Amino acid sequence: MPLKFINKYFNLTKNETYFVISFFIFIGSLLAFIFYGPNYNGTSKPIDFVVKEGSAFNTIINDLYDKRIISSKYNIKIAAFLFGVDKNIKAGRYKIPDGINYISLLTLLNEGRPKEQKLVTIQEGIWQKDLAELLEKELGIEHQKILDLSESKDFIESINLDVNNLEGYLLPETYYFYEESSAEEVLKKLSNEQSKLFDKPEIQSQMKIINMDRDKILTMASIIDGESNLVSEFKRIAGVYYNRLKKGWRLQADPTVQYLVRQRRKQVNRIYYKDLEIDSKYNTYKYYGLPPSPINNPGKDAIMAALYPEEHDLFYFVADGNGGHKFSKSSNEHQRNVARYRVWRENNK
Repeated sequence: MPLKFINKYFNLTKNETYFVISFFIFIGSLLAFIFYGPNYNGTSKPIDFVVKEGSAFNTIINDLYDKRIISSKYNIKIAAFLFGVDKNIKAGRYKIPDGINYISLLTLLNEGRPKEQKLVTIQEGIWQKDLAELLEKELGIEHQKILDLSESKDFIESINLDVNNLEGYLLPETYYFYEESSAEEVLKKLSNEQSKLFDKPEIQSQMKIINMDRDKILTMASIIDGESNLVSEFKRIAGVYYNRLKKGWRLQADPTVQYLVRQRRKQVNRIYYKDLEIDSKYNTYKYYGLPPSPINNPGKDAIMAALYPEEHDLFYFVADGNGGHKFSKSSNEHQRNVARYRVWRENNK
């Protein structure tokens, strides 16, 4: 703004005009020093910082200050107010460079440029050991850590579960994970996603209707997930097993025996007659009722099938050789279907 204009508009003397200009230059310099001056964290290294979904701005500021990313809560509040960015902080995990200034920091948090995440697909019906190996391969988490936490009473209690093992209580799905996620973070996320499903009022209501608690639903769902790869069959298979339970029959579910011999790995899908005699509560050929706990981590489709089984009068099923199953009402009909399957298997060795 020209000096003559300032003099005329504000009716100031020449000296007063110089004073006003000097004052604004001083204020501008001070603000630039405050807002654009570097914040050193004392480590000379970037610091990982997490902004949780729904976090209040004051909470974020306190966390930034506690981690020594900023040196003044007051200064960043002023900067955020002047630039109008306090309401637009994006949730995510960030790597904050050492020496970042307030403006750059606020820009980073507003533009939402968090650390890269990796897409990981967890197969429905996955055994805990296979899950641990998958997480080691995809995220670099040591697989034994996953297995140890899965049996850790303290950790299981920390995520509000009262079980002996997390197998069955982790929801398979496709997830985004930060590549430096810890084993605890990953397992909490998988557990929380399943808990969200069971916390829904309609799910709670349905469990009361069929008189099944979460543990039993997950156990039933894990058997269903182990029986078929066709989601379209899940509810029908569930109906078969519920019919057997109502009749007081043994479930005679192959996946429960496969669970007991899973260390055979490549031969696990093949069950021998001697396997049916394994003395374990998980052997549904030998013991009545459901196994003591889930035999894998069932997916949402299997869980919904266990909650909403198909109503029918079927009691048997066997593979049809085409990826599905043949269902039957009577033992005689079932034996005919078994004979057909054995012929198919012999012809397709």
